[in-house]
Amino acid sequence: MKDRLVLVAYLLGWWVVRTLPEKMAYSLFWSLGEFVHKRNGKSIQRLRSNLHVVKPHLDELELETLVAQSMSSYMRYWCDTFRIQNWSKERILGTVTTTNQELLLNPMKEGKGVVIALPHSGNWDHAGAYFCSLGIPLVSVAERLKPEALFQKFLRHREAMGFEILSLDSRSFATLVKRAREKRLIALVADRDLSQSGIDVKFFGKNARMPAGPALLAIKTGIPIVVAHVSCTNQGIHIDFHPVDVPSEGTESERISATVQATADLFAQGISEHPEDWHMLQRIWVDEKQVHAEGSR
Repeated sequence: MKDRLVLVAYLLGWWVVRTLPEKMAYSLFWSLGEFVHKRNGKSIQRLRSNLHVVKPHLDELELETLVAQSMSSYMRYWCDTFRIQNWSKERILGTVTTTNQELLLNPMKEGKGVVIALPHSGNWDHAGAYFCSLGIPLVSVAERLKPEALFQKFLRHREAMGFEILSLDSRSFATLVKRAREKRLIALVADRDLSQSGIDVKFFGKNARMPAGPALLAIKTGIPIVVAHVSCTNQGIHIDFHPVDVPSEGTESERISATVQATADLFAQGISEHPEDWHMLQRIWVDEKQVHAEGSR
């Protein structure tokens, strides 16, 4: 019954947001963000804690202002995501600016695959729609949502924009390797480990774990790995591309760890520059006591 109610609520909200006049839709989501912020639930408390690590020198008022800005950005993400299927190709292309885009385009022109690693910043659906509008086939992985019908709705939504979405399971990596060898663009959101088998990294000076997937793909297949940081602009989004250096020496495990750490460093750089667009409402850092306990087992 609960799953059914969640599904109905999402579908109703999706329909309403797509049919409302644009200004009214964004105003509604902005108000919703204000309401959630003022309620100060667990997700807001976690967001505040995460942003405090990113910007530890902010005073209480400055930090709270940043939290409010982040929620506003997060609500804009959802409103954009619900409405983007209504957008023309011209609007998608016209609302995106980039830096170092050749890091993506040149390998694709040369017939190579590329793996793009992204943090939960800006609107990665908008970025994906932009890649697809350039005629670049894009593959990504998504965590399976409950209820199943909701997952299928999001799946169809992204497939309609040109994405190929793989469910996060034991078979997804083998398919990604195949797609890499087929010269596809593989885009993976990679600043939070969902597998419980992530790589230990230092992230803003604290212990965190991030998935090995992008690094492992680059090392196994030889394709370049690029970090793409997405931030919001008045017109849409900006995508900042940076190459990730993959070590040529050492064991595979050492090379993977070094590559994931280099990726984490680039994530931190982009997030520091645009902290209001980092939508991390979940736990990201590993408790020091937990690290020591796991190390003593």
